Amino acid sequence: MGKYLIKRVLQMLVVIFIVAVVTFFLVDLVPGDPVYVVAGTEDLSPELYDMYYRELNLDKNVAQRFIIWIGNALHGSFGKSYIYKTEVWELIRPRAAATMYLAFVSLLISVPLGVVFGIITAVFRKKWPDTVITLLANISNCLPQFWVGILLMYFLAQKAHLLPAMGFGWPGEVGWKNHILTVIMPVTCLALNCIAGFTRQTRSSMLEVIRSDFIRTARSKGLSERRVYFRHMLKNGLIPIITAIGARLARLLGGSMVVENVFSIPGMGVLARYAVQNKDIPLIQAIVLLTTLVTCVAFILTDFAYAAVDPRISLTETGD
Repeated sequence: MGKYLIKRVLQMLVVIFIVAVVTFFLVDLVPGDPVYVVAGTEDLSPELYDMYYRELNLDKNVAQRFIIWIGNALHGSFGKSYIYKTEVWELIRPRAAATMYLAFVSLLISVPLGVVFGIITAVFRKKWPDTVITLLANISNCLPQFWVGILLMYFLAQKAHLLPAMGFGWPGEVGWKNHILTVIMPVTCLALNCIAGFTRQTRSSMLEVIRSDFIRTARSKGLSERRVYFRHMLKNGLIPIITAIGARLARLLGGSMVVENVFSIPGMGVLARYAVQNKDIPLIQAIVLLTTLVTCVAFILTDFAYAAVDPRISLTETGD
């Protein structure tokens, strides 16, 4: 298992490096002069312009700038934000916590609900529970998250005055009651699409398992349907669901950035929008790399979850 972990970590580093290269060179092609962004004005004297130009290493070619940037990144420094005039990591750290929190809470809600709904649709295949839940799942899967957020904000905040329309506060800052009220709508926006995905995935997985010989054998032994469903069917149908968890976490991180802009949540989504709008290159690069890192780690943890659920799967060198 140790060799497998080392192998996956090396693969992750290669992926992160490729993403860093692509992001750096693509951002460099974005039109606009970063000198004016850093200075905050276009009314600069030639001497002041040259000073900023050299300070940003723009007097060097793009390859040299990338080497300088990657060297600083390996030492934990992603540079200073052009807009906020402070270290990028200091900006990202508090906002990343909010983004990760919303994504993980949505995932914790989505997985059990999606699995339960998927089991119901598989057990009652071609009956009305299957039809209703599958239809709702397909509709939820197609709804844009920002549109759902606007609807929730309109009906629950503006019309019914049940929830705050915008903002986010940690329990230590605003108390548990206000914290829960501020996360209900953004988490709902994120979870709806995720629940639909897990419902469909669980249904497909369970229908595949339900036709297996060992299920017929279990029933022939006189086992109760509940034990057949949860002891045999669900356990053997979990592998595709675990596969979906890693991919869904990556989608939740991207989705949370959209939802944050709808509800004005101080997360990486709002930060990323400002960075793109103002061509804040160090901030864009750091956000992309952090998102890539979290996604890669999620997939590595998914592999270990495989082995925990199914002992037939080996993470050793011979079993890989």
